[in-house]
Amino acid sequence: MKRARRFVRSRPTAHARGFTLIEVLLAMVLLVAGLTLAFATLSAATKTATRGEVLAQRSERERAVEGFLRKRIAATRPIPFAFDQSTAVPQRFVGEPDRLRFVADLPDYLGQGGPYLHDFAIETDGDQTRMVLSLSMVLAGETIKEARERPPELLVEGLKSARFRYRAIDPQRGQLGEWQERWQTPDQLPLFVEVTLTDRDGRDWPPLIVSLPLATASAGGFVPEL
Repeated sequence: MKRARRFVRSRPTAHARGFTLIEVLLAMVLLVAGLTLAFATLSAATKTATRGEVLAQRSERERAVEGFLRKRIAATRPIPFAFDQSTAVPQRFVGEPDRLRFVADLPDYLGQGGPYLHDFAIETDGDQTRMVLSLSMVLAGETIKEARERPPELLVEGLKSARFRYRAIDPQRGQLGEWQERWQTPDQLPLFVEVTLTDRDGRDWPPLIVSLPLATASAGGFVPEL
């Protein structure tokens, strides 16, 4: 007997459907939009971090400079560092808008210790302003020139402007007087010293007003409110 042949009909295979041009373009547009958004987010985060770092560095510089100025000025002692040749008046505190001189004990870590003349000077070169500090030893009311002269120490640079002002009791009124651009009585100490600093971009530093404790003591401990 002959076996009957079985015929199996094969099912038609489904053809894979391809992407249309519109779908490809849409996918590319979405990809570009996603990359653009990611780049913008990354760029904004980078700028924010950079701006935060700059502000932190600026704040740290301000704290360091202001802390040093406050400690040095507050340490002023009524010790003469020179005598006026014409009047023989002892020079204990000489204050000008761009220069400040007084005697204070120098910590050991800054030098040999003992009384030193602190000479703060504001120097301007074109549109650049900076503050420097010169130190000289004081002995018996005279400034001693050392054999090896110290170069001025740069305290702060990159400023647009800087200024010193001074304030004390008005003897006629018995009240706190007005701020003075120049200290008129170099044989006495002012009650307050103001340091005004402005960055090159025009931003003002926080106001710095320093009280001189020894001047307060000589005024009978009376410290008027600013």
